[in-house]
Amino acid sequence: MQNRPDHGSVTHDLMNIIGHGIDLVEIVRIERMREEHGQAFLDRCFTSGEQAYAESAPRVRAERYAARFAAKEAILKAFGTGLRDGISWTDMEVTRNDLGAPSIRLGGEAAVFAAQLGITEWRISLTHTADLAMASVIAVGSERAPAHPG
Repeated sequence: MQNRPDHGSVTHDLMNIIGHGIDLVEIVRIERMREEHGQAFLDRCFTSGEQAYAESAPRVRAERYAARFAAKEAILKAFGTGLRDGISWTDMEVTRNDLGAPSIRLGGEAAVFAAQLGITEWRISLTHTADLAMASVIAVGSERAPAHPG
């Protein structure tokens, strides 16, 4: 039998994956919505923090909006609901930690729904090319989740 590497004091708590969502968005589609509907579109779909982040770099503004839109769609897929039950686009926010990695902050009905599902944390990955933005999110709970509400 081979020796396994020692990982020091790292512990691996069991995680319960409650849901996974992935979404792919054409960047030009989101940019077209921004151009056609202006601030009304931005306010309906993005928090002020997301808007400030996207607008802080005009060269990659469209990619930033598209990746965040994909993340919100992926969150809804992880919920298994789509946009309903009183959840709004701005109930879901993609933020960044001190190292710049994306994270998810929920508010309003999205936070209530996540709590009902037993979701205690999120894992998120964002990427884009010149044409497409993609997000993958994993909803995690620390123990077996209750039955799906509703």
